[in-house]
Amino acid sequence: MDDLEQLSVEMMKNLLLSGTFILLCCTAACNNESYVPKPRGYFHIKFPKKEYLSYDAGCPFSFDYPKYATIEPDREGDAGTCWNNLSFPQFNARLHLTYYDVSSAKEYYGLVEDARTLAFKHTVKANAIDQKLISFPERKVYGIYYAIEGNTASSVQFFLTDSAKHYFRGALYFNERPQYDSIAPVVSFIKRDIERMIDTFKWKK
Repeated sequence: MDDLEQLSVEMMKNLLLSGTFILLCCTAACNNESYVPKPRGYFHIKFPKKEYLSYDAGCPFSFDYPKYATIEPDREGDAGTCWNNLSFPQFNARLHLTYYDVSSAKEYYGLVEDARTLAFKHTVKANAIDQKLISFPERKVYGIYYAIEGNTASSVQFFLTDSAKHYFRGALYFNERPQYDSIAPVVSFIKRDIERMIDTFKWKK
């Protein structure tokens, strides 16, 4: 691992620590309010069999994605090259995927900090935010995975980078008002697909 990669990994470890501190402070503040536990309820959902395809469509990366999901280009006006939505129509959910070709260390560190900010903006409504360091040195794939519990707009966010010129980010959204108790089984199911994506992710150059 070269110096830049080592510095990048250390920076991500520091982000994990600072994010945990922010969440603890918010949780402590919220503890001053009265809280009445709510019963946990779920819809009965029939989940499809886990089968995967390989995404390799002219972008500087590849990964596995579930056969029951579809990849569609992001059609928003500000969408960049290789921005996609991995849609789960049966769950009314999408994993929004963005990619940046990084041109400088300043831009790279700004994107990494943006990922932390976007994850922790959900702190007000989140019950917990679990963070996990991603590190596959043999593939030059590094990043942070954020699992967000609670009635928040996004349940999972992550970013991947080679610490030099590539940055890839994913954020899971449901196209409905978030009710974490009811979507928890679906989130758990899709998390396994996101983990498969990360475990098979490779840069092409």
